[in-house]
Amino acid sequence: MRYAPAALAVLSALVLSACERPTVVVPAAPATVVNVPVPGPAGPAGATGAPAEKGDTGATGATGATGSTGSTGSEGVKGEPGKTSTDTVVIVPAPAPRR
Repeated sequence: MRYAPAALAVLSALVLSACERPTVVVPAAPATVVNVPVPGPAGPAGATGAPAEKGDTGATGATGATGSTGSTGSEGVKGEPGKTSTDTVVIVPAPAPRR
């Protein structure tokens, strides 16, 4: 029984510490700085190029084929019949003189 109070104290300390485990916080690793080369400002514009040479004119094409004959047109509209006249005058030319 000599060790009973000491064992009880150690046992109670273990039981109570098992219920409340402190959260272990791992500090973040320090950020690593990486030096990246940055491009400088743009340079001046280049010189204008020389004008291009004019090309040759192409050859004239061949004459096309003659087209086919067109189709016959449609029949025209019929005219109105003539009216009968009561004053018909018939002109007879004079006979030619005999020679």
